[in-house]
This record gives sequence, structure tokens and C-alpha cells, in this order.
Amino acid sequence: MTALAAAPSLFSLAAPILLLIASNVFMTFAWYGHLKFPGAALWVVVLVSWGIAFFEYWLAVPANRIGYGTYSAAELKTIQEVISLSVFALFAIFYLGEKFTLNHVLGFAFIAVGAFFIFKGPIR
Repeated sequence: MTALAAAPSLFSLAAPILLLIASNVFMTFAWYGHLKFPGAALWVVVLVSWGIAFFEYWLAVPANRIGYGTYSAAELKTIQEVISLSVFALFAIFYLGEKFTLNHVLGFAFIAVGAFFIFKGPIR
């Protein structure tokens, strides 16, 4: 097998990331969207959240299935977490109307440093 044949395809590189972005949008709404409706009955928001999460699974599971091999399991989880925090930050600002502070920036920066080390490979 040549080095060129072993190279991951654009599909196997990009599809997991795009699917994880979409799945995280669904999951963020499933977990936090109901916060704008504090008067809704808990059983209603749980059922609605489950309904939304159903579609999230239809995106997340294929993302991991397609991506595994191109990315390790740890890399896929790291990608998912970085996307999750990014989607949530936008959601909190634009949907919930929360403020994004320097504490958030610093916290996300530390998470980015952790993600760097996951993708860097073994430290020798």
C-alpha cells in the first residue's frame, strides 16, 4: 500500500466534523432549549428533549462511525467536546441572551490547550 492510498479521504476528514456540528446543535436545544420556557411542565420538556435528541443520535453515531479510523476515539471525543462548547457558547449568547465573559474565554483557552495535546500525539 502506498502512502497516498493510506491518506484519509476528504469525506472521512470532514464528514465527522460536519455531522458533529449538526448533532451538537440538536443536543444543545434538547438539553438547554427548554430553559426559555420555565413554566412548561417538566414531563413535557423531557419528552420534547428526547424527541430532539433522537435526531442528534442519527447524526452523532454516523459521525463517529465514519470518523473512526481517520481519527482515534480520543480525537473524536475531543472534536465533539470542542464543538459542543463552541455551539453552546453561541447558543447561550444568542438564544439565552447570556453574556460571554473573560472567564469563559480563559476557560475555553485551557480546553483548547488540552485538545492540542490530544492531537499532538505521544510526548517523548
